[in-house]
Amino acid sequence: MDFKNRVAIVTGASSGIGAATARDLVARGARVALVARSAQKLEALSRELGADRAVSFAVDVKDRRLLEELPRRVKERWGRLDVLINNAGVNHRGPVGERTADELVDILETNLVAPVLLTSAALRVIEPDGMIVNVASLAGKVPLPDEATYSASKAGLRYFSRSTNAELALHGSSVKVAAVCPGPVATGFFGEDLGAVPDIVFSQPMSTADDVARAIVTVIEQGLPELDVPVLSGKLATAGYLSPRLYSMIRPLLERVGARKKARYAATAGG
Repeated sequence: MDFKNRVAIVTGASSGIGAATARDLVARGARVALVARSAQKLEALSRELGADRAVSFAVDVKDRRLLEELPRRVKERWGRLDVLINNAGVNHRGPVGERTADELVDILETNLVAPVLLTSAALRVIEPDGMIVNVASLAGKVPLPDEATYSASKAGLRYFSRSTNAELALHGSSVKVAAVCPGPVATGFFGEDLGAVPDIVFSQPMSTADDVARAIVTVIEQGLPELDVPVLSGKLATAGYLSPRLYSMIRPLLERVGARKKARYAATAGG
């Protein structure tokens, strides 16, 4: 896809992966609808990118009415919609039995229900050669303890992407749906909850928001169905879910490696 004058929606665009992706797309000539809850952060990014290239929509992706209207509103604003990037995500770490019902539902509604609804709404107005990219996670391949609901939401998003992509092809549509699956990413997503992040997460190389943004752009350019970030971590995760026995054997080693890296990361972040 040539991005010049194409129109994209990016959710979770106020910071991290979403903001990095918006910057990359605009640099390639696209126009971007920035979606997140923080109007102030969106307006700042919109000014940075230019009023002719970016427009802000302060929308909570759990607001179903506004979410389902969004693709139509973007098309009315710029006359077309070519790309949807479902990036907004949330996590509440800790044992399932210690999380509140509101926290568990928040994860599922943000990470899975919202992308499903927005994809459905976008398919009604997207251009015939359009592309939808869902930002899932390697946690959707190898389930993580203390992040069970998060893993479930991302596994569901991966399979929704694959199933919808096959469905569209079956019915003769040229629109594609893909998933990008990052491992740990050095953004504010860890927040002040670093101690609750499973050690095994840190056993894998830490990517940057720009790394994931480049993967998203690559998927769109090449029409790929799925891309892991980093690729080698993706291969390890794939081996883990194909062979649970292998995963159980190497897991203690990964946790020890991760614990050491986590301690170093915490020291660096604290400094």
